[in-house]
Amino acid sequence: MGTVGLSTAFVALAAFFWGLSGGIGGILMNDGWDPFVVSFYRGVIGLLFVLAWLSVRPHGSGLGSRRLWFWSAIAGLGVAGNFAFYFVSIAQGSVAVAATLMYSAPVFVYLVSFALKLESPTALKWTAITVVMLGIVLLTQIYDVGASGITPIGVGAGLLAGLSYTVFIFGFKYAAPHGSPQAILSIAFAVLAAILIWPSDLDQMIAVLGTPDWPLFAILGVIGAGLSFILYVIGLNYTAPAVASIVAMVEPVTASLFGVAVLDESLVAPQILGMGLILVTVTWLSVHSSSAQPSPDTIRKDG
Repeated sequence: MGTVGLSTAFVALAAFFWGLSGGIGGILMNDGWDPFVVSFYRGVIGLLFVLAWLSVRPHGSGLGSRRLWFWSAIAGLGVAGNFAFYFVSIAQGSVAVAATLMYSAPVFVYLVSFALKLESPTALKWTAITVVMLGIVLLTQIYDVGASGITPIGVGAGLLAGLSYTVFIFGFKYAAPHGSPQAILSIAFAVLAAILIWPSDLDQMIAVLGTPDWPLFAILGVIGAGLSFILYVIGLNYTAPAVASIVAMVEPVTASLFGVAVLDESLVAPQILGMGLILVTVTWLSVHSSSAQPSPDTIRKDG
């Protein structure tokens, strides 16, 4: 396998790990763990990984740059919101719905870009946005007041998770010229830990250290924050943004399959149709954007 193929495989593996992390988080929350506690430990274990990466490759870290610290802190706010809102959305709905809503975030980035005149609206883009909105209606079943298992909080949190990851992407993008990826991620995850310690249940945070569920927390942190982010950053070095956008679909698909197969979640036909509309259209938007110019919303998971 060549360098480009290996890099793409790294991106796909990272997306697969992120998909699994949603399912593992769902298992933990089904066991009664608070979403903020789950998010905190996911981030803290990820912090240990990126600190180890930084210690192995400290050259060019840029830690003396104020701009690096500022933009990395912004990235930390974004990833903290992404982790927390994603797990709140899962707790209030399902893994499949949460992951797909998070994946739809680039559409809202387009709407903001239109409002700020950063992006030129076209009939094709408006059509794509309309299709995604229709997909969200079908996926969340907001037209059916009797639909069970999905709450307004779950829907809102899923969308906020995607928007939060967009904040992370922008922060990472503007921090990148001033230091190394491992330094940026180290600061970002440290900020995440400092933020999420406040809304977390202190008793549960302590209880995690002695719980039989500890291995699940460890796996979540390793594949959902530590190893996955490292693989993704390395993989992007030789992976075109358009390719990364397509490969990123691995995440919501993996999360959805995990929810159905392991967590016994179910999706009715309109929800499956809505999911398909969102995934295909958002992927097209990301590929279209990256073929025109480098776009922040294609850097990951979109989560």
